[in-house]
Amino acid sequence: MVLGVLRRWWPVVLVALLLLVAALAAGHSSIGASRIPPAAESLPYVPEYPTAEPAASIPIEPRTDAEQTRASVPQWIATVAIALLGLAVLTAFGYLAWMLVRGALRRTTRAVPGVRARRTAEGTAREVMAALDAGLEELDDADTDPRTAVIACWVRLEEAATEAGVPRRTGDTPTDLVARLLRGDPAAGVPAIASTDVLDGFAHVYREARYATRTVDARMRDQARGALRRLRGELTALADAQVPA
Repeated sequence: MVLGVLRRWWPVVLVALLLLVAALAAGHSSIGASRIPPAAESLPYVPEYPTAEPAASIPIEPRTDAEQTRASVPQWIATVAIALLGLAVLTAFGYLAWMLVRGALRRTTRAVPGVRARRTAEGTAREVMAALDAGLEELDDADTDPRTAVIACWVRLEEAATEAGVPRRTGDTPTDLVARLLRGDPAAGVPAIASTDVLDGFAHVYREARYATRTVDARMRDQARGALRRLRGELTALADAQVPA
């Protein structure tokens, strides 16, 4: 977290420091100028007559003799400015080098993918049964909106499939993930736990609740409840069969 904050704000801090140094340098310096005597306020009127001699001019004090008003920048300010500029350059190069090294390490060091342990049918069945129990509880609640209860129950089944290790594939329909959970996925080490047709009625109700605009009535609630109870019956039989006598 601290590294992320430093990475985000260090350019701003660097620019602020450089602006501060420039302000200090400008505050202790001024444009050099020479004091020039002011022009005479009143001159006697002299008529202009033709003459071969050049007209006399008012003498101007030479610049070399004028009082110098240039103020020099103190040496310590110049030293500090150079030091800060050098520090900023070193920091920028250090940050760039660190980013390059980190990128190289990320490309060369790859984490070894973890091998997912093969799951048992009993364990998967018990996890799915927990999701079914939560869904049935919502469907039995008359105060809960049927559409919301149906969608929430199906989402729990998808979460159970993900927890069981069923991979989501490109092009899956909304029911494919749960179907692979029930019939098993040997490539992912997920055992079969139930027949997929037992959930066809609930899948139909889910699609109606998710995508259709018509009202999900009590009949559809009962249809979903019946499908979930049949699935739970199959899972219960599987879990009981796996328990050693």
